[in-house]
Amino acid sequence: MAIISNTVGYLDGDVLLEGFFAYDDAIDSRRPAVMVNHAWAGRNDFVENKALKLAELGYFAFAVDMYGKGVLGQSNEENASLMQPFMDERSLVLRRMQAALYAVKRMPWVDDKKIASIGFCFGGLCVLDLARSGVDIKGVVSFHGLLAAPEFLKPNNIKTKVLVLHGSDDPMAAIDQVIALQKELTESGADWQVHSYGNTMHAFTNPVANDPAFGTVYQADADKRSWLSMKNFLAEIFG
Repeated sequence: MAIISNTVGYLDGDVLLEGFFAYDDAIDSRRPAVMVNHAWAGRNDFVENKALKLAELGYFAFAVDMYGKGVLGQSNEENASLMQPFMDERSLVLRRMQAALYAVKRMPWVDDKKIASIGFCFGGLCVLDLARSGVDIKGVVSFHGLLAAPEFLKPNNIKTKVLVLHGSDDPMAAIDQVIALQKELTESGADWQVHSYGNTMHAFTNPVANDPAFGTVYQADADKRSWLSMKNFLAEIFG
């Protein structure tokens, strides 16, 4: 028995997307699924490795592709240009997330009543927008995510549980945005948690992040603590 992984194509309209999935073939029955959303560079090794770790925990993991098959940024400038259309038109974020969710539900290894979504940086924004839509999944987890709400998704009846894992010194999600998110989640009737890690900047889970001037710095303790919080959260929502 082993961890099986592969890629699968799926569509948003006429845009071909390519997800990466992983699961433990020692498990015979359908299992909970966890969607994994990438940061601004695209669906890269970082989120594929997270998917593999989730598969080792017994989940079906699906690394979402927001940009299109084979599309990856190679610099901050390229990454920003890939992400910006989604920031300009937030409805596109939700449409791509819905396409990924539809693809995951069709996978034969998945218990489609037990689905969660986690995301990093831009991916954190993606999972929060999915929750804001009122989707009926079990939970979402944002790791150092972008937090600002889109105008087109007004405070809704958020059905899914929400866990936000945040660096207190993150310049891309300042304290006023954290407070606004907490207010939004409360008004939406959500079951929510925000964990704030002291002396921690953006991208704290990424071992290659080392640019204090830009605000992205790996923080090993916050990385370990946030992953443990996610594991406990998934055990709770899927229990």
